[in-house]
Amino acid sequence: MLALQKVRPAKGVEFREIGVPEALAPRDVLVRVHSAGICGTDLHIAEWTPGYESMERAMPVTLGHEFAGTIERVGEALSETIIGTRVTARPSTTCGRCDACLRGDEDNCTARKGIGIGRNGAFAGFVCVPYHNCHVLPDSLDMDVAALTEPMTVCAEAVATAEVQSGQTILVIGPGFIGQGIAIMGQAIGAKVVVIGRDDGPRLDALRAAGFEQLIDTAKTDMASALADLAPFDAIIEAAGVPALVSATLPYLKKRGIFTVVGIHPRPAEIDLTAVVRMHQQIRGSYRAPAADWDGVIAFLDANQPLMRQLISHTLTLSDALTGFQAAQDRIASKVVLRMGEP
Repeated sequence: MLALQKVRPAKGVEFREIGVPEALAPRDVLVRVHSAGICGTDLHIAEWTPGYESMERAMPVTLGHEFAGTIERVGEALSETIIGTRVTARPSTTCGRCDACLRGDEDNCTARKGIGIGRNGAFAGFVCVPYHNCHVLPDSLDMDVAALTEPMTVCAEAVATAEVQSGQTILVIGPGFIGQGIAIMGQAIGAKVVVIGRDDGPRLDALRAAGFEQLIDTAKTDMASALADLAPFDAIIEAAGVPALVSATLPYLKKRGIFTVVGIHPRPAEIDLTAVVRMHQQIRGSYRAPAADWDGVIAFLDANQPLMRQLISHTLTLSDALTGFQAAQDRIASKVVLRMGEP
């Protein structure tokens, strides 16, 4: 089968022909991939930005961790009755053997591997995953929308970490898919959402089409003036991965407000900690969502399919994946979904 892989610790990814997994671990399932999304992480891996050095041990490794598909085959410890089940899967796999896992504290597993990072992922016709990581999809949920589950759990976790509440005014920095999803989740709670970007016309247009009005392109509008008119914000959620924007926007956070960082940053950010102390503000990091939250996000996607489909800007075949990578890199795309069959 065709697979898009990271082959060496340098810039670039390659298409390769690899075999369909034959031997499955006792509690693994083989999933026939229908749809898989291109993530910012995939772009970082392709560009080989710092922070992914641990992948070298797994290379060549198939990328792709946002996906939906159907169980095709099961390991010997699983019942064949689950064959044909429509699923998505949490990409962070745990070992089940370390002290943390044996205590039931899987979040602190010391041998965690990411699907599409430390083990083969879903940019291929089939992907092998632990059944423990799978979440069943309702029949009513379109597979392309279901492939948005993992990034939308990241968005839900960010909103929860920021303690967003109805009636608050929040600022979302960065209108990429994670920023878009955060805006949607925040609005669903009842918050007033402001989103800023720079030279992000297509992505801001996608949010505008989804009903958002407070959208700021700092290439066209002075950021300080625009934010001063709307501040103070109850919460600020940073999803751009631009260190300078942390210190630039903190002054617009209210006293005792929460600044949540979701973006992956290429270098440290300079912060006026004295101002943070005197304003009694909090700075928090947000990453992956707990397993218990996934089914709720799936239900949200199922209930809001027309809205979520608007954020899928490109639907391509796997063989056209590099076109999708370029569209995402150029910030033309909101979300690129690859179909393992015809688009």
